[in-house]
Amino acid sequence: MSDPWVALEPGADPAERVRALRRAHETFTAAGTAAGTVPRPVRSVVADSWRRSARAGVGPDGTASVELTDGDLGSYRAEHPLAPVMPLFRELMGTFAADGEHLLAVCDAQGRLLWVEGHPAVRQRADGMNFVPGARWAESAVGTNAPGTAVALDRPVQVFAAEHFIRRVQPWTCAAAPVHDPRTGRVLGAVDITGGDGLAHPHSLGFVQAVARAAESQLALLAPARGTADTLELTALGRDEAQLLAGGRKIRLSRRHSEILVLLAHHPEGLTGDELLCALYEDESVTPVTLRAELARLRRLLGPGLLASRPYRLTAAVESDVAVVERRLGTGAVTAAVAAYAGPLLPGSQAPAVARLRRRIADGLRTALIARRDPDLLADWAHAPWGEDDLDVWRALAAVRPTAPVRARLDELEYELSAPAGWARSAPR
Repeated sequence: MSDPWVALEPGADPAERVRALRRAHETFTAAGTAAGTVPRPVRSVVADSWRRSARAGVGPDGTASVELTDGDLGSYRAEHPLAPVMPLFRELMGTFAADGEHLLAVCDAQGRLLWVEGHPAVRQRADGMNFVPGARWAESAVGTNAPGTAVALDRPVQVFAAEHFIRRVQPWTCAAAPVHDPRTGRVLGAVDITGGDGLAHPHSLGFVQAVARAAESQLALLAPARGTADTLELTALGRDEAQLLAGGRKIRLSRRHSEILVLLAHHPEGLTGDELLCALYEDESVTPVTLRAELARLRRLLGPGLLASRPYRLTAAVESDVAVVERRLGTGAVTAAVAAYAGPLLPGSQAPAVARLRRRIADGLRTALIARRDPDLLADWAHAPWGEDDLDVWRALAAVRPTAPVRARLDELEYELSAPAGWARSAPR
């Protein structure tokens, strides 16, 4: 096949491909291991997704869970950054979905369906597999599917029939493409078209990709114009070097400048030189001269008027992804807080105050997740790079989703914890 991202090459017999895929799916799922060989003709992108699905503990007879309903769903959709482009999605895809007996679906960055619209009869059929607003279709929750896999891979993807990991979804074919924040490049969610085998055509993949790009262009136009003295936007979660949007400029900051801006954004009242010195450096031998030199370089980078002194402070309001997570967590909006959390704050930073803030945010989220006992939210955290060794979260996940892969991983972590220091550790058998 010339393009591994397209489900069917020209001239392929869909019925024969479905039969071959079902045989391959049965072989793989019967083996019961994420490391198993995936037989041909399964595409490499689908084979990799099947293995990730198995590692996440997804069973082939599972189903999607509905996580948001009624008022919770309405309020979450209303504040979601993709809400402003829903009219565009409907204009570009609504008629195509209704006339072709397909569904238009939009999900968030965690694979949670926000809108599902289209042909009424098709919507009624899709209800039987919980392909409904508020349901969680992340790959880690329901296995291989176009919207969930698109946000997992951050690229357009087509999933044909028995390429779906869960059997009850295998009568369907779908294509989805991620939609990004035009300012930060972060994945906001995905737009999806779901229906029959005809969607396996290469044109459907190009179609959703074009719609996603149009949505990104619309989001860029809808973004308020910013002057040099207007609100700054700071993105620092999940990245060692923060990004600042200032006056329409995207500024990639050095590690030290990232630390300084994170701390000044967290202290809008400002910090004295001594406070900033203690917050940034573990080494007490670092002199105020070193700090002043860093601040002078940062001032030149930001431009005139943005960084004041005595105390050091930013003269413009700052909206940071850190503040968004803290604000949502403080109001009890755990799902929304997790959606905004892209990873640990400046994970490579050893600045004492940054490290404390990083732990506080992560511990606050972990505590809320464990108390919430939502298996999908716990699984997302446990399977993220920052959660793969989180014993408390794995214990909480095992309590609400005691699948064999989850129990096996928990056994490994508990064994590592109990083994004496210095012993050669191997996984229990």
